[in-house]
This record gives sequence, structure tokens and C-alpha cells, in this order.
Amino acid sequence: MRNDNTLSPEEKKKLAHGLARVLADSFKLYQKTHGFHWNIEGQTFHELHLMLEEQYRDIWTAVDVIAERIRALGHYVPSTPADFSELSAITDERGVPEARDMLTQLIADNETVVRTMRDIRPMVEEAGDTATGSMLDDRLEAHEKAIWMLRSTLKQGGGPTNSVLETLK
Repeated sequence: MRNDNTLSPEEKKKLAHGLARVLADSFKLYQKTHGFHWNIEGQTFHELHLMLEEQYRDIWTAVDVIAERIRALGHYVPSTPADFSELSAITDERGVPEARDMLTQLIADNETVVRTMRDIRPMVEEAGDTATGSMLDDRLEAHEKAIWMLRSTLKQGGGPTNSVLETLK
């Protein structure tokens, strides 16, 4: 595997563009999660409010790490709403949905970020860019945990009825 310093200018450009997509998706997810945190209501308000705060704070830290990786690859970072709208696959929410719908949207949007990261992963591997690969691994873990938390919050009822092992077969 090559050292990051041996990345060609073309590889750096491709990686930076891929990371710009991850950044745009992440930033739009941050905005939506933070907005839902402000506006969530219902019987489980307090728990949801705290969970969404934890998630948006994590994403906020991540967008800086992603942006700095783009700069480390020698490229400028897209940062305007127009840039993010063009690069992101996440749609904006202009209203205030019910809590259940908020969580459903956040599951789908976290899945979008995961898909975008997995889309660029082959080029990261091909370039031997271990720094970007490591960052993506950390972010994949964070988004998959958020998806699990959101899905578990929406779930009605208990777990498996017979055997946990049966569910794994």
C-alpha cells in the first residue's frame, strides 16, 4: 500500500470530490438533526431531545474533520448552501413533522451518508489513502450507531420471542 504522500494530483482531486459529497451530506444531516432537536415534541421529548443533541454534536465535529481532510488533499472545501445542495443527496425539510416522521427521515438520511461513503470507498482503497479510509471507517461506525439508535427508538414491542440465535440464522 502506498503512502498518502504518493497520491497523484488526479487521485487527490477524485478523493477530494468524493469527500465533498460526504461533507455536503453530513452538513445537511447536521442541519436537519439540529432543527429536529429544536422542534421535537411528544411524550418522549426529553429522551429524543438529548439523543438528537448527541447526534448533531457528533456530526458537527465530523464535518470539520472531513473538510480538513479535503484541505490536506490540496483542495478547497465547498461551503455554501448552493454547493451543498448540488453535492448532497439529502433533501431539506421545511416543515415540522411529527416526532416519528423526524426519526424516520433521520434514519434515511444517515443511510444516505453511509451510501455516499461506501460509494467512494473503492477509490480510497485503490489510491491507498489510509488516512481517508480510517476517517471513513470512524464515520461509518458513528452513522451505523445513529441508525441503530433511531430504529430502536421507533420500534414497538420487545425483541425476539424465542431465541437470539434463531434470528442470526
